Amino acid sequence: MPKGSLEDATLDLFAAADLTVVRGSNVDYRGRIDDPRVSEVRILRPQEIPVYVAEGLFDLGITGRDWVEETSAEVVSLGELAYSKTSSNAIRLVLAVARDSEVANVSELPAGARVSTEYPQLTRRWLEKHGVEAEVNLSYGATEAKVPEIADAVVEIVETGRALRAAGLRVVDTVFVSRTELVANPVAAADATKRHAMEQLRTLLLGALEARGKVMLKLNVARSELDKVVAVLPAMKAPTVSELSGGGGFALETVVEKSEVNVLIPALKDHGATDIVELALSKIVH
Repeated sequence: MPKGSLEDATLDLFAAADLTVVRGSNVDYRGRIDDPRVSEVRILRPQEIPVYVAEGLFDLGITGRDWVEETSAEVVSLGELAYSKTSSNAIRLVLAVARDSEVANVSELPAGARVSTEYPQLTRRWLEKHGVEAEVNLSYGATEAKVPEIADAVVEIVETGRALRAAGLRVVDTVFVSRTELVANPVAAADATKRHAMEQLRTLLLGALEARGKVMLKLNVARSELDKVVAVLPAMKAPTVSELSGGGGFALETVVEKSEVNVLIPALKDHGATDIVELALSKIVH
């Protein structure tokens, strides 16, 4: 599992998937999950995880696609996990320059430009692809602070871009778009028993992610109002409709976006729905 910016979000996801990681303290690099499919948990820097998984030190890892590309690690992707430090959005690796720079895109970088980044290999390949000869230097952090004295440009990860703007930088190009991924060692992934366990864990994680931002609505409606209520009721496929005992109406269930319920619940009531109940969800498995 990744340490650092993704650590808390990853631990929260595993807890939501009923795969809670137990550690001696929040600075412990070792952990365990009370699940027969997981024998050991390590929390390491995401930069290292693709390499260790590729080498077979671990069967399964969570890291960013950016680090898989940077390290050129030979791993098997079991799919994206749509979460990051603060949202479900992908992150971008971008080229940024000083706000007052005349550079408008990568092709306008002058020959010999100094580029500072935590992703030297990925950056060199990208610049070469665009025919740019630059001096690419490894940054150990605070990359945005190195313009203009130490670097002419930086290649840096952004989620919102606020940190770059605060440092007086301007994004001029996107190098790479990255999401969090579940990656496996090729040998382990080829083992039928281990691959089945991996897929089961993936199902739990994706189910927890799918449930985020969604709620279940339960409501009753008279027979005469059913069509009007169904017409305004969103659903993943179609709402579940069950006849109430005694034939007095129907009970409906559906899953909707949490962000919509402040408008939806009053609308349902206006169309004749009663006994409306909103329930939190922990997993949705398709």
